[in-house]
Amino acid sequence: MSENKKLEQNKPEQSSTLFGRALITGFVGGLLWSFFGVINYYFNFSEVAPRSFLLRSWLRAGWTDTWLGDLVSVILVGILSIGVALIYYMIFRKINSIWIGVGFGLVLWGLVYYLFQPIFPNIPNLTNLESNTIVSSICLFILYGIFVGFSISYDYHDTVMKDTVQSDDQSDKQLST
Repeated sequence: MSENKKLEQNKPEQSSTLFGRALITGFVGGLLWSFFGVINYYFNFSEVAPRSFLLRSWLRAGWTDTWLGDLVSVILVGILSIGVALIYYMIFRKINSIWIGVGFGLVLWGLVYYLFQPIFPNIPNLTNLESNTIVSSICLFILYGIFVGFSISYDYHDTVMKDTVQSDDQSDKQLST
């Protein structure tokens, strides 16, 4: 009996640690993939950089065109990505499929480049972007969606499987005694 209570007490703790790991995954995913966005910009795979969205649309200071602007924008994307990971965690964490991550990344790309485009006056309209920019940004958003989505889903399912194995072991022990 007391072991079942211990398992029940661990479930809220495990869900809070699962939630915390999901938020960390979002932050790391934002840092990682926005860094690759900066690399895409420097190697001319894209005509827009993360700083184009987050800094250059509202600030005209000279430092926004330097490495400091890139660093600040990468950190800001990481912070914003925590919210994106929270949305994924709340809606899709139980679906353990890579295709949900792909779809999630595509939806995010559509939101940023199409729906939210008027918020970013520094970014050309979708029809005015080069094909290299469109393809490379879609690829980055898909990879970001897969990274965040599959990491959160895998972690959730791994935690559920461990709970199931532990509860089965506890049931077996109780039946044998």
